[in-house]
Amino acid sequence: MSIVIAIIAFCIIILIHELGHFFVAKAFGMRVSEFAIGMGPTLLRKRGRETVYCLKLIPMGGSCSLGEDEDSDDPRSFRNKPVWQRMLVIVAGAVMNLILGFVVCIFAVISSGDITTTTIAEFKDGAVSNSQLMVNDEIVSINGMSIWTSMDISYCFQNQLAKLSDDAKSVSYDFVVKRNGQLVELNDVSFALNQSPDATKGMIVDFYVYPQSLNFFNTIETAFKTSLTEGRLIWITLLDFLKGTYGINDLSGPIGVVDSIGKVAAISLNSLFLMIAFISINVGIFNLLPIPALDGARFVFLLIEAIRRKPISPEKEGMVHFVGLCALFLLFIVVTFNDIVRIFTGG
Repeated sequence: MSIVIAIIAFCIIILIHELGHFFVAKAFGMRVSEFAIGMGPTLLRKRGRETVYCLKLIPMGGSCSLGEDEDSDDPRSFRNKPVWQRMLVIVAGAVMNLILGFVVCIFAVISSGDITTTTIAEFKDGAVSNSQLMVNDEIVSINGMSIWTSMDISYCFQNQLAKLSDDAKSVSYDFVVKRNGQLVELNDVSFALNQSPDATKGMIVDFYVYPQSLNFFNTIETAFKTSLTEGRLIWITLLDFLKGTYGINDLSGPIGVVDSIGKVAAISLNSLFLMIAFISINVGIFNLLPIPALDGARFVFLLIEAIRRKPISPEKEGMVHFVGLCALFLLFIVVTFNDIVRIFTGG
């Protein structure tokens, strides 16, 4: 059942993305030749007035065929529409994914039952951080990273933990807190480390934060902040990948994503919503990157056209996207193989 939920969730994320392209294109009177969900052999096919709607076997992709790389005399063709309209069509898919992420974050907040703030409520027994931190301190930043949600606190703690040596007994952070209405800088706030039975070092987060009852306004605010947090974490991870902190083996493809959704679905509804929101926002941000074959690269070509007031040859642009598509397909094969290995080896 978890796998079924995961596949449905993944298909919804893809569907929303393609519907963004589809509806904006239709709103501008563009001709859409095919709207497809999935990849590979066609399972269902229905011809509308001018668009063929398809459901394909492999639920790991989709398409909204606009003839972006084709010259045509049809005034309704994509390339014959004003460049600003084409720009909006191209970014619409990613924007829809970002909106979906925000909406799902609302459900995540509601399903949690309350809101966890970033204000310290009490310290656990044996706490050491209370040598500098105090009850009612509102955490503003940790190690220079602005804290918007309790998720940010967890990320900062775990990110620093991963950099420690095996024999470390404690870890310290630089905090900025709001105390009695004033910003206070606290350097080298220490937290003790423990050694769990499986020899995995874990940090003792030695304080609790206040919960807050839900209402309409703080639900929307928290969902928005959660969306921003997840988007920021995606950018941070991307930059870490470019820096070499992570490698190809750390990436996951559609199979790994479905597996991850299935696992969190078995934990709680809140975890499932947060994972779906994270993936949807991830899809939105990734598609805006200027990588050939992705929406971001197509937007760059349209931006160049708008500046020089002359379109780039569709053959040349098409070749660039074809090369990018081949590279992405090769990456897809690699990450899919890694996903399968991880699943069967428990890695």
